[in-house]
Amino acid sequence: GMHKKLSLNSNSHSPDPSLPKIKKIEWFRVKPRWLFVKITDSENGVGWGEATLEGHDKAVEGTLSEMKDRLLGMVADDIEFIWQFFWRQGFYRSGPVFMSALSGIDIALWDIKARRLNVPIYSLLGGAVRNKVQVYAWIGGDRPADIAVAAKARLAQGLRCVKMNATEDVNWLDSPAVLDSTVE
Repeated sequence: GMHKKLSLNSNSHSPDPSLPKIKKIEWFRVKPRWLFVKITDSENGVGWGEATLEGHDKAVEGTLSEMKDRLLGMVADDIEFIWQFFWRQGFYRSGPVFMSALSGIDIALWDIKARRLNVPIYSLLGGAVRNKVQVYAWIGGDRPADIAVAAKARLAQGLRCVKMNATEDVNWLDSPAVLDSTVE
């Protein structure tokens, strides 16, 4: 008929199969909580992505391991096809573990492409949205007496926003009275 069925197990769909192919996929845990994905293509181009899911890095690593064999040999430029391939291939879709792994791969592939073209990633994704970004710094908060000093130190560094705990240390199983006292 008029429609050609694409094989999801080959590069026959690629408009340019001569482009670099995915040669190697690695991931690295970085303390205290990050998981980074590194993809290397057949021309030794490298891209990095983040696949962090706090407290579940080993689960994300397991998902990356499952995806790895299918990714090797695919054209690194076929970013949307790769995303759709993983999204549509299985019965169960979505969820934080799966999406964290897929995000790490997706970001790494965009990074490889942007480096190969010598452009910032945002230029491939529709252009810049802003020219500055508000940032914050962590100042703790478990010791309320230390907050003012920590906040003033960040202000002296030029920061205008901070992130902190709202209470002193509270155990997971403390009583309702302890929780109520943090609000008073």
